[in-house]
Amino acid sequence: MRLPVRLAVIGSLFLAALSDGAVAAPPPGQPADGPGGVGDRSATIVKRGLGRASAATFAFYKSGPAPAEGRPVAILLHAWGAPNPQPYGGWIDHLARNGYLVLFPRFQEINRTRPSDASAIAERLLKAAFADLATDPDAKPDLKKVAVIGHLAGAPVAANVAADAAEQGLPIPRLVFAVMPGGIASDARARGIVLHDLSRIAPETLVVTMIGDRDARAADLAARRLLRESSGVPHERKLMMRALSDDHGFPALTATLASPAAVDPAYDGTAIKLPSDPPRDPKQPAAPFKWSADMSLTGEQTTLLAQINNARADTLDYLAYWKTFDLAAAAAFAGNDAPSLKSNPRLGDMERWGDGWPVKRLVVEIPRAAPPPPTATAPAAPTHPKPMRRP
Repeated sequence: MRLPVRLAVIGSLFLAALSDGAVAAPPPGQPADGPGGVGDRSATIVKRGLGRASAATFAFYKSGPAPAEGRPVAILLHAWGAPNPQPYGGWIDHLARNGYLVLFPRFQEINRTRPSDASAIAERLLKAAFADLATDPDAKPDLKKVAVIGHLAGAPVAANVAADAAEQGLPIPRLVFAVMPGGIASDARARGIVLHDLSRIAPETLVVTMIGDRDARAADLAARRLLRESSGVPHERKLMMRALSDDHGFPALTATLASPAAVDPAYDGTAIKLPSDPPRDPKQPAAPFKWSADMSLTGEQTTLLAQINNARADTLDYLAYWKTFDLAAAAAFAGNDAPSLKSNPRLGDMERWGDGWPVKRLVVEIPRAAPPPPTATAPAAPTHPKPMRRP
């Protein structure tokens, strides 16, 4: 083939590829309302800092008076290394515009907080936040409608908060929603979040874990461990879900560990004013700071954090993570169980690409009930052979 002809063929193939990409089916957009929907577009979202600079909880809610019973509460517990609400701004905005009071406790100071201390810090911050907001007519929380969301290392923290709620004087969460759970320590001496006694999670709580199909093995094991160890919750109040990647159209949907993040610069925590720390009494020496290796981020965590800080909202957010939480919270607040939630045809549906092809549905599974412990049986009485008679 002569060079000009060859170049012409290559050029036509290149243009055809561009053309195919230009007409590729777009993914479904965000619903205007309902589960996963935009909510009140016209609302102004209040962004507040509670506590003080070194021990802060961010609160977000629609401006104006709260309903008489208060606002339902969504506690969002961040991934390790992501204490700024900005990477979760899309989800926070969705929740606030749909009537929630969103609490975002900053339970980690980068390179200063040990994972083993994270749960206690989160519980302390939440207790102070609920006390601050209890009599606020605009932010008033409805303590009977509290849900806890945890992402990655925030998932075991969420489970611990639910387990410790009664002991710590916190409202009992009706829903624990653990998304891409990870960062769980294998034992008390290992790096990571140490699980508390999850059998203390209230039996009326709905426990939902959700993972993706990319980098799925560790999240799958962690999700099953959370479900297994929350043994005080009946199996019919547990649900395990999986979001599936789909490259039928463009842009493709990829269910990675970072995919539940959705950056919104309007929720940058550094722009939210926080009360200053009180001046230190010079007569009281500062507590010595003891650094340990588990305070720092690993290379894997740094890579994942970069993905979280660059994640943008897409169909997986609207129709997988946000919609699932909305439906699960409505079920939990109404006292419904996992089978009734699973039977909702909207739960697994991910709608259709622009050309009408269905997006891969969510996988929904009710975990099997744990087998009953073996019952002890009395040992059989020994038998003695009869003595043989002599002939």
